[in-house]
Amino acid sequence: MATLGAGACVAPLKLAHDDSESVLSRQLLTAPNPSQKGSFAVKTLYYGSGTDKQRAVYRDSVTLKTAVVNGAKFASAPDPTQARIRKKYWGFDFTKLPVNGRVWYPDAAGPFPLVLVVHGNHDMKEFSDPGYDYLGDLLASRGFIVASVDENFLNGNIRGENDARGWMLLKHLQSWKRFNDSTGSPLQGKVDMQQIALMGHSRGGEAVTVAGAFNRLAYYPDDATVKFDFNFAIKSLVAIAPVDGQYRPADKPTPVANYNYLLMHGSHDGDVSTFNGLAQYERLRFTDGKPWFKSAVFVYRANHGQWNTTWGNLDGGPRSARSLDVRGLLTPQAQRRFAEVYISAFLDATLRGKSEYLPMFRDHRVVGQWLPKTMYTTRFQESAFRTAADFEEDVDVTSGSVPGITFASDSLAVWKESPVPFRSRGSTQAHNAVTIGWNNRIAGDDTTKLGTAASFAMQVSDSLRAAWRVDGAASLVFSLTPTDAKPGPRAAARDTTKKTDSLSKSAPKKAAPKKPSAKDTKPDTVPVDLSIEATDAGGRTASVPLSTYGVVRRPLPAYVYRRAGRDKQRFASVSEIVLQTYAIPLVDFARVTPGFEASRLTRVRWRFDRSAAGTIILDHIGFSTMRPEFTAPTTGAAR
Repeated sequence: MATLGAGACVAPLKLAHDDSESVLSRQLLTAPNPSQKGSFAVKTLYYGSGTDKQRAVYRDSVTLKTAVVNGAKFASAPDPTQARIRKKYWGFDFTKLPVNGRVWYPDAAGPFPLVLVVHGNHDMKEFSDPGYDYLGDLLASRGFIVASVDENFLNGNIRGENDARGWMLLKHLQSWKRFNDSTGSPLQGKVDMQQIALMGHSRGGEAVTVAGAFNRLAYYPDDATVKFDFNFAIKSLVAIAPVDGQYRPADKPTPVANYNYLLMHGSHDGDVSTFNGLAQYERLRFTDGKPWFKSAVFVYRANHGQWNTTWGNLDGGPRSARSLDVRGLLTPQAQRRFAEVYISAFLDATLRGKSEYLPMFRDHRVVGQWLPKTMYTTRFQESAFRTAADFEEDVDVTSGSVPGITFASDSLAVWKESPVPFRSRGSTQAHNAVTIGWNNRIAGDDTTKLGTAASFAMQVSDSLRAAWRVDGAASLVFSLTPTDAKPGPRAAARDTTKKTDSLSKSAPKKAAPKKPSAKDTKPDTVPVDLSIEATDAGGRTASVPLSTYGVVRRPLPAYVYRRAGRDKQRFASVSEIVLQTYAIPLVDFARVTPGFEASRLTRVRWRFDRSAAGTIILDHIGFSTMRPEFTAPTTGAAR
């Protein structure tokens, strides 16, 4: 750990060892850097009511006028006093919400894809919509029309309004259809309404998934007297440090399906301090057979506010200057450069068909020279993925999620299925995973003595393999993270060759397994690696190191608060558990063992032969014959 002395009540700065110099040392994509300005000159304009009391640009500078909308069914003030205060300040109530936006667009004929970005909750008098100017200018230069949506009138001391935030995005899209269709509009014919993305930050990050759900519904779930008629061609959603669950239709998580989805979150977020977006990521399903994908990136040392240029590094506002530890944060420029790289590439890939960027969403190491030097944990799944096991279906630890998948183990110390916890006390990521612990050491005076390497195995039936067409074009995909837990050594095996004295009054007592000592239960800091082993029907076995396909890194500690001990009081853990996704092409096993037949795969083993002891969390095991654009280039040595 790096440390920095501080005052008596201020903890030393604690940051995990940074391995980015080696992990991000390579650049395998040869495409243009997506954070660099494009070839288009950029123009700007404003649209809105033209009567806004507090926002001069939406009063005096609007090029395109819009009608107000009645949002009273979706949001309200917490009490009559606050309703009066808000109306006095804004000049309107929830029945007359303005449709305001600032626009960056290419100075060319088009048509260009449309991207709406919406802020989250903040001081309503400190306007948030200008804070994405860096993205608007960049993306417009690269061939997108971008609108930063004004929803500051939904900020402040109101709650449960995220359905209103999502609904407002769709009302903006209705205005955009008019802008594009209207004769004399400066945007006439410039907007490709078949290529739309929604992007949101904080509460706006939940709002984009709410909008994605409302877009395909005929009625408002909380009041069916409100009809919906949206059905826009939204293709992609971007969620930046989102909240989740502030809006629950019918007291259920908002369902979301069949969108491309990019999620990003910072480890040192002092506002949304839990990676809530992982619950959204888990819920997103691909059901229509079309080529979608989702990717999540956890950015070490990023915070909440620096994604927006007006919010700054104090996630709780000025009052948090004495409580939040900002010493270890990425610079605002570095944090926003990550956003520029990933968001620009994501929109290029999903709205403009630039498939050369797709590998970076599977493995961030392929763009090491583009990224700020910090550490990243990434999740990835695409619509061709077939789930063998997600550990949700029952309480039988030997069963998979589909018939034809079974599990077994050898010499494990821990094997259980349970919900994956968030760092916040009492909360989980709303899905299960399997926890596997091992210690290959044999208890006794000789601490160097090792037994057979422990393993966890998945058996694949012939019928399932054939039905899924698992062959050399497929990849084994799963998500995994080590933890700092370490089981104690195994009990020594009983020597059955010794004979018992028949005259003895009692037989030898069976030795009890050795309990972990205090030394054994300390957090483990030794790097973890393991082997992934595949066996075919002919008995041929091939093995590759997991570390070839991604960093095998324990959850990263993140101390958000300045005061010593505050993080341990506030959170159940100082680390967020974020599983890393690994994709291993089955052809790699044939490269290691000539003659290995992927089309006759019968077993996969996670073999714990490269680290003597440890614990992992494993989830979302399956196979994918993913698009070739995702699979190359690769950083794997086996390739």
